[in-house]
Amino acid sequence: MAHEITERVKRDPEGFIEFDRKGATVVQLGPIRVAIARPPFSDGIEITAVRPIAKVSLDDYRLSEELKARLIEKQRGTLIAGPPGAGKSTFAAGVAEFLQEEGYVVKTMESPRDLQVSDAITQYSPLGGSMASTANILLLVRPDYTIYDELRKTSDFQVFADMRLAGVGMVGVVHANRAIDALQRLIGRIELGVIPQVVDTIVFIDKGEVSLVYNVEFTVKVPSGMIEQDLSRPVIDVINFETAQVEYEVYSYGDQVVVMPVGEVGKPVWKLAEKEVQKEIGRYVRGPIDVLMMSDSKAIVYLDQRDIPRVLGTGGRTIDRIERALGISIDVHPAQER
Repeated sequence: MAHEITERVKRDPEGFIEFDRKGATVVQLGPIRVAIARPPFSDGIEITAVRPIAKVSLDDYRLSEELKARLIEKQRGTLIAGPPGAGKSTFAAGVAEFLQEEGYVVKTMESPRDLQVSDAITQYSPLGGSMASTANILLLVRPDYTIYDELRKTSDFQVFADMRLAGVGMVGVVHANRAIDALQRLIGRIELGVIPQVVDTIVFIDKGEVSLVYNVEFTVKVPSGMIEQDLSRPVIDVINFETAQVEYEVYSYGDQVVVMPVGEVGKPVWKLAEKEVQKEIGRYVRGPIDVLMMSDSKAIVYLDQRDIPRVLGTGGRTIDRIERALGISIDVHPAQER
């Protein structure tokens, strides 16, 4: 049966083989995607056929008018996120059709090519097995918008970022259980300060509906829960599109990247602060270090008596240097006082 399907694809002008390795084949037969697994990849022959059951336009979704205005205001970087089977690709196809009808030149990058879009939208697959090569061609073609279905590996996110920074409007499809998880998948793959330039809109799809939209903006401020002006730093604000309220802040704290829900401050921030104080003090002592945060800007450190002079330094210069580096006032006490 599997052999018959692949032979039919070779004869059918509308059919093509998307993936073919020993034990696994993925073919696209018109609107139907067929995944074939066979030994040694699987313990038997299994054929799974998937076809689209609905084709919708952007008008069928909640927030459609606001989203339309946002998309055509300027070329943007948008992530369409949601769990598997939520309708992300269906929504992406609707976005592609809307942009094409508005006069934009729209292309897609897919593997396999299964978005249900009109013939006016050219669908590209990995060139020579590489999406980076496909991106090089698209940068010469210079579309207004590119739909990237879907972002999985680090290389996918890097290609997406390169095209967005080159000025191409990008719409990416990504698996995520929460809207904020889509942004977190960029952390570590793309430099933190560049993320808002790459992605400024997150649309979360759940059960075929637009359930949440975030704006992603860049600012410099003191993160929520901190009060010292010395703690000002670049912060990515994740803002609810409907309420205009900041729901998350993303920033660097020491060598960590923090994704902090706004409103859930205090103790979580203190835990991070304690780790940073312990790490900095650990450069000067060999004994145990016990850190107790008293407020957002004050900590007490308990040390062995023999380690206290090393941390204080001559004339208190060492502890002053540590306090300036951390932006936190530190009192040093013998461990027996704890």
